[in-house]
Amino acid sequence: MESIYSILEFELFHYKENSLVVLEVFAVVTIYIVTKLILFLIKKTINRKHKFNKLNAGNSFALFQIIKYIVWIVAIGLMLEAIGIKLTFLLAGSAALLVGVGLGLQQTFNDILSGIILLFDKSLNVGDILDIDGDVVIIKEIGFRTSKGLNRQQIIVTLPNSFLTTNKVINWSNQSMKTLFRINVGVAYGSDVDLVMKVLNESATEHPDVLNKKSVESRFINFGDSSLDFSLLFFSKNLFGIERVKSDIRVIINQKFIENNISIPFPQVDLHLRSRID
Repeated sequence: MESIYSILEFELFHYKENSLVVLEVFAVVTIYIVTKLILFLIKKTINRKHKFNKLNAGNSFALFQIIKYIVWIVAIGLMLEAIGIKLTFLLAGSAALLVGVGLGLQQTFNDILSGIILLFDKSLNVGDILDIDGDVVIIKEIGFRTSKGLNRQQIIVTLPNSFLTTNKVINWSNQSMKTLFRINVGVAYGSDVDLVMKVLNESATEHPDVLNKKSVESRFINFGDSSLDFSLLFFSKNLFGIERVKSDIRVIINQKFIENNISIPFPQVDLHLRSRID
């Protein structure tokens, strides 16, 4: 028993009046392991609730992130106490430094505060599809300071949380389960308008990602400079891959136009020549 006590009290480090013994290191390691175990059990419990549809994926992630931050703050405080560092003394001694650091890191603190807001108010969840200045991304992770999204080019985009809370961001996932999309096309003057609209409707209904085939609608929208202009409107759930869907429908439209002798005109430009007599 005395040998165990002597091992635990063995001094590993000493500086002036401060020292570090084996027992303190053992306490820190134990707190770390217990913290990891607690977080593992919490995550497993939350995932189990998500599995039984009590929580969606975004809410599960947000809840675990909040709990994780709180648990780690408590754990770090206990670790510092275990090695003899008093938190009250540490905070009082570094108050002036913290003020200076805070002034220099205002944007960072703003991002952190925005991250807490995002996690609590659930205005943004993992899996949401956002349109940010024309760049469409699907949110993969909401962090304490930044969030990560994957765009259509399969590139990870890092977004400061303050940007998501203070700028105009279109969240397609906050809408209904389906979204209305549009494809514009022009045909040559003299084309059969009814036939063009029929071909456009058929082209959309043939695609498997187009919902509610009866809601597909084509419109004659304008007499263009060199074409009769039409819009094809359809609903789809495939928000993130909609550009591929549109491309597929355009291919179908082009093939049907060829089959029905409907031509897409080249832009026409009138060129006026003025003769100059010297």
